[in-house]
Amino acid sequence: MTEFIVHDDPVGRTQSNYIARADLARFGLDGQMEQLWLKPLNDGTFSVACIPFRVYGLALGDRVLLSADDSISEVVEFSRHRVLRMLLMPSPDPTRLTGATARIKHEIDAAGLLSEWSGDRHVAVDVPPRTTPSQLFAVMEREVAEAGAFWEWADAMPFSAPG
Repeated sequence: MTEFIVHDDPVGRTQSNYIARADLARFGLDGQMEQLWLKPLNDGTFSVACIPFRVYGLALGDRVLLSADDSISEVVEFSRHRVLRMLLMPSPDPTRLTGATARIKHEIDAAGLLSEWSGDRHVAVDVPPRTTPSQLFAVMEREVAEAGAFWEWADAMPFSAPG
C-alpha cells in the first residue's frame, strides 16, 4: 500500500493549483509518494507551489515538467530557493515539544520566511536566495543538541524521477 505525504496548507495555494506526485522510492522511502501543489504556467510547465516535506532536489518556485501519469519528471529551471527541513523528536514531557515548536515558529516568523508543517514535529522552511536565517539555525541547533532533533537541506540530493 502506498503512503501519501500531503500538504494540508500549501504556501502557494490558489484557485488554479494542480496536484502532482513525486515517487520517494529514489530517496530511500519505498512505498511513499509526496503530493505536491503546482501552479500551471503558460508554456506547459508548472511552478512548485508548496514547500516539499520529503522529496529531494525541489523547492518552492522551481519550474517542472510532468509525465503522462502526473508525476514530476524533470526540473526545467531552479528558483534558487532552498528548503530547510527539521524533524523534532517526541518527548515524554509534552511542554518540551510545545516549547520547541513555539520557538521555531517564532524564528520563522521573525525572519519573514514561509513554512509548512506536517503534523506537530516536521517543518519545511522556504529559504529564498541570499537569505541566511541565523537565529532559526541557532534554535534548530539547540533542538539537535538537547533533544536529538534532525535537520537537513532538501538539496542534499538532486531530484530524480523513476527511470
